[in-house]
Amino acid sequence: MWGFFCVSSSFTQAISILRSVSFMSDVLCPRRYSVEDEPSNLDEMPLMMSEDGFENDESDYQTLPRARVNQRRRGLGWFLLGGWKVLCGSCCDCLAHVCRRKKELKARTVWLGCPEKCEEKYPKNAIKNQKYNIFTFVPGVLYQQFKFFLNLYFLVVACSQFVPSLKIGYLYTYWAPLGFVLVVTMVREAVDEVRRYRRDKEMNSQLYSKLTVRGKTQVKSSDIQVGDLIIVDKVILVSCSCFIRTDQLDGETDWKLKVAVICTQRLPAVGDLFSISAYVYAQRPQLDIHSFEGNFTREDTDPQVIESLSIENTLWASTVVASGTVIGVVIYTGKETRSVLNTSNAKNKVGLLDLELNRLTKALFLAQVVLSIVMVAVQGFVGPWFRNLFRFVVLFSYIIPISLRVNLDMGKSAYGWMIMKDENIPGTVVRTSTIPEELGRLVYLLTDKTGTLTQNEMVFKRLHLGTVSYGTDTMDEIQNHIVQSYAQVTSQPSNGSASGSTPSRKTQTPGPKVRKSVSSRIHEAVKAIALCHNVTPVYESHAIVNGETESAEADQDFSDDNRTYQASSPDEVELVRWTQSVGLTLVNRDLTSLQLRTPSGQMLSFHILQIFPFTSESKRMGIIVREESTGDIAFYMKGADVAMASIVQYNDWLEEECGNMAREGLRTLVVAKKSLSEEQYQDFENRYNQAKLSIHDRGLKVTAVVESLEREMELLCLTGVEDQLQADVRPTLELLRNAGIKINKHKPHTTGGIKVLSVLAVNLSCVALEQISSRGEAHLELNAFRRKHDCALVISGDSLEVCLRYYEHEFVELACQCPAVVCCRCSPTQKAQIVTLLKQHTANRTCAIGDGGNDVSMIQAADCGIGIEGKEGKQASLAADFSITQFKHIGRLLMVHGRNSYKRSAALGQFVMHRGMIISTMQAVFSSVFYFASVPLYQGFLMVGYATMYTMFPVFSLVLDQDVKPEMALLYPELYKDLTKGRSLSFKTFLIWVLVSVYQGGILMYSALVLFEAEFVHVVAISFTALILTELLMVALTIRTWHWLMVVAEFFSLGCYLASLAFLNEYFDLSFITTWPFLWKVSAITLVSCLPLYIIKYLKRKFSPPSYSKLSS
Repeated sequence: MWGFFCVSSSFTQAISILRSVSFMSDVLCPRRYSVEDEPSNLDEMPLMMSEDGFENDESDYQTLPRARVNQRRRGLGWFLLGGWKVLCGSCCDCLAHVCRRKKELKARTVWLGCPEKCEEKYPKNAIKNQKYNIFTFVPGVLYQQFKFFLNLYFLVVACSQFVPSLKIGYLYTYWAPLGFVLVVTMVREAVDEVRRYRRDKEMNSQLYSKLTVRGKTQVKSSDIQVGDLIIVDKVILVSCSCFIRTDQLDGETDWKLKVAVICTQRLPAVGDLFSISAYVYAQRPQLDIHSFEGNFTREDTDPQVIESLSIENTLWASTVVASGTVIGVVIYTGKETRSVLNTSNAKNKVGLLDLELNRLTKALFLAQVVLSIVMVAVQGFVGPWFRNLFRFVVLFSYIIPISLRVNLDMGKSAYGWMIMKDENIPGTVVRTSTIPEELGRLVYLLTDKTGTLTQNEMVFKRLHLGTVSYGTDTMDEIQNHIVQSYAQVTSQPSNGSASGSTPSRKTQTPGPKVRKSVSSRIHEAVKAIALCHNVTPVYESHAIVNGETESAEADQDFSDDNRTYQASSPDEVELVRWTQSVGLTLVNRDLTSLQLRTPSGQMLSFHILQIFPFTSESKRMGIIVREESTGDIAFYMKGADVAMASIVQYNDWLEEECGNMAREGLRTLVVAKKSLSEEQYQDFENRYNQAKLSIHDRGLKVTAVVESLEREMELLCLTGVEDQLQADVRPTLELLRNAGIKINKHKPHTTGGIKVLSVLAVNLSCVALEQISSRGEAHLELNAFRRKHDCALVISGDSLEVCLRYYEHEFVELACQCPAVVCCRCSPTQKAQIVTLLKQHTANRTCAIGDGGNDVSMIQAADCGIGIEGKEGKQASLAADFSITQFKHIGRLLMVHGRNSYKRSAALGQFVMHRGMIISTMQAVFSSVFYFASVPLYQGFLMVGYATMYTMFPVFSLVLDQDVKPEMALLYPELYKDLTKGRSLSFKTFLIWVLVSVYQGGILMYSALVLFEAEFVHVVAISFTALILTELLMVALTIRTWHWLMVVAEFFSLGCYLASLAFLNEYFDLSFITTWPFLWKVSAITLVSCLPLYIIKYLKRKFSPPSYSKLSS
């Protein structure tokens, strides 16, 4: 968990690989725009103005962001309806901010191997993911439970039973259920907390190799300090450099090349690092993982040696050294590392169904209080009416059953088990068991592209030279041209040089005034592709003796079969593989040289003078090389068409062909070349080195120097590489569209977005917004797009940030109207921001799916996060609520399991509330008949048995019910649209259940009072038995598809009740319940309470059947 800084890679002893902690969230810092240069008159500019000017129109101000026009009035009503929560939350936040003021992050000077010289105290390098400690565990868990209205209500009712005047029944009838819920919750939290503690202890106790004056020692991760020299190594493959994997930091699986400080490479031995006086000046800790600025200074030389440092010299925490050996000085530790700064704390997600049930329980509580007030009012508020009021509240407390939370939690666990046991989606893991119903309520799906929708495997498809294009079926022609080209070169006299030498440049290319032939153009294009990259050939070692590697020549096999290519981009690897397939092979590369092998076996050697790596801002990379045989210097560059169009010489085909390839779904790269004289290069090198040593505005100065070279370059070719889609991605996306789910994709390349859109809808047109850099441009582009209808939107990450900065509400509104949106080159922070904006502006449920560490923030911000275990590691999978192995599984996960989970939980929740409302209605009728006395109808074990063994199993068996077969749900995804409307659990369905409960409760109680003859105990026996039978029959009425376990549950509960009658002498007259009058009275009451409901259900299905029943028939 530290930020590495490469100092030396000369240490060659092999030790075990060191892995830093992989955090649950990694995000990038979006590029910030300056507003000082914006016109001041745009501050009040409405969005929908004419494109001819920005004149003001009063009618247009209605389109301003809601933050400016929708200023809510805050009064007493606002305070009572929830404003008090906002005010309390604001006060708590302010208090927490005052108590936890963050230390200002500053730039630092770090001396090599001398932590004691640090001027400031830096954070400890320890990980702590625990939520509680030994003192805060019990209060914290209790707060998390009782902050919800339902549990707090039960706590107040249970505590009221300690007051003698308010006591009704036995204490265990109130405290036993509440205690059971709390114990289960505490045990679950304690187990999770112990697991987190063990994981933290394991990571903090990992041993690392630390270099000291006395040699190498072992040190714990938590004891590492800023300034320590840490050794990380694997088998040596490349001198003065190493490869790292960053899949857990930025989601990229390809190896990245890191280089060491040149100054320290000249030291004879590793121990000499302590004999020099050197320090590193590093910028302050920041979020951006793709940039670093600093200087390395050695003071004990005359003159001082100052070397500029960049991102190529760093190894961040959460990265892994894949090959090579590194001795790094620790720059950042603990909370100041890039991975921790980019980590967002995971929030406890609450499902929409839980929020809806919470609102319904509040409505029930209000009805309970009103009913209690009516009871006291009818009495005339005589005597201790306030005590009677509270007793009535306690009597009617069963209207909100505590078993509601227990049944729902158990049901959610059952849904998770069913999902993981589904053989049609093998490997699926449910990591968050509290929100399975969210899978059935989704409206927006936000997905990553590379690795999620695609296989992340590149295939070279097209080479375009302007006048001629080559595809996969004509690659043999390119190979013939390359073979002939180098055959002609070798046939030329070489002045007695060896056969492997390369002839002069004049023999390779004709003069500039002569039109080049197709063969020479192909030769130049393939050569440029083989040179312009950051790919390194790697040869695996085989002979290792006593843990030490022998010489590279003896250990390594340099054959084509043993060679693999590593680079930070899979596109570059595929391009180099393609040049190998046509005859020009990259066989060796280090920091300063590069060798190519021609089809005839010749070796072409090039000296690497400068490399300009690819960045998201420049969208291109370049390299300057000198051919050793001729001394010619050439500047090669490749990049995106939007960046290269203004750099290359004028042409009339580049834009058109890029569009054609984009429509085919190919990732395009433009390749260009510029020849340099020795004088031109020396002038450039002086200016470039001077810019790199700047401390302030280094990036701007370096960019300006490089751009001075990027002028009038010769356009060589256009390449097209395809990232193939995963299996069944097209039908799965079509399934989701038909289900009414709107899809937003985050992807690194604009051109590939066209292919994804073609997958989403064949007949769908798309609009790509131009590059937006100011508010005025955003205004014009959004106005133009508003006039489009039924169009998909394609926008880059930079343009997205500008639009959200000035027109957040308007942009989200437009995006929500689109059938699909593709966001290109988005940072992880922007992905999470889009999810948050959709939740805020639409109030609909969102789902995010990804496979890399850079998708974690988006997954955690969404209402439902789905991770895919892919080539980019398991970080997204571990951070998600649900983990799947392939994207196509999301169709069944949503259409089948999402539907069943939501439908079953809605039915289960409403039936549990019905079970409480019917007995509360009976209590109200009983009290009203007996002079409004606050006396309980059923006491002791009867109430406990009613909520548990008598009715629990049939009611819980509703988790096995289904309205539509899985095959039907997948065949007609349009059924999913009804779920998003929330009709299965709404105030309408709730009121229907209330009416049913009032009807049945009234019938049961009045009929029992009318039919009883002698003793009051007969009323209890008749009404309670009829109540149990009614509940069992109502479960049968609710079930739509019978399961054998449902039948078992029905008969088991009935058997338990009949068997318990023999032991309930305190409540029932055994001599009466065995008589014929008891049987016919119970049967008659039960028939009257249930038969009308069966008739109504039959008539409704006959004349107004639901949509799913029509399909089933």
